[in-house]
Amino acid sequence: MLQLAQETTDDWWEVEALYDLCFAPGREALSSYRLRDNVPPVAQLSLVARDDDAILGGAIRFWPVKVGSDVALLLGPVAVHPTRQGEGLGGFLIRESLEIAKELGWARVILVGDAPYYQRFGFHKLEGVMMPPPTNPERVLGYALTAGAWQGVTGRVTKHSEG
Repeated sequence: MLQLAQETTDDWWEVEALYDLCFAPGREALSSYRLRDNVPPVAQLSLVARDDDAILGGAIRFWPVKVGSDVALLLGPVAVHPTRQGEGLGGFLIRESLEIAKELGWARVILVGDAPYYQRFGFHKLEGVMMPPPTNPERVLGYALTAGAWQGVTGRVTKHSEG
């Protein structure tokens, strides 16, 4: 049985090791990481899934970003340990975290990913939304946590600042 919990500072190194294991070397060179530099993830949406022996099976994080003048959540990374892949854990992390984001009052989520995978959760290709280069525009996907949340939202995706 997996337990879902908010990531703590004690989890950080283990989660980072999971991301290193699941993604290609140089993952932090991706343009989406520039949007995360010196910006803390949304704590309530940074989740870990552990089994009954407290072994990390998966993790997900979200970051605040701006799309034009509107605020959105940037989903990612999400990773599942190779020994747990194929069990539906990635989908569980995505569905549960989207529900929590909605309960917290967020309106919209953006990510860079494979449409065939993320469409099953309700993500769709965003038109007029530009991630920093060299992001492939076909992989820029959005999800509305509230009805019409992406209507009229266009522009460059930029780093969120608390200023």
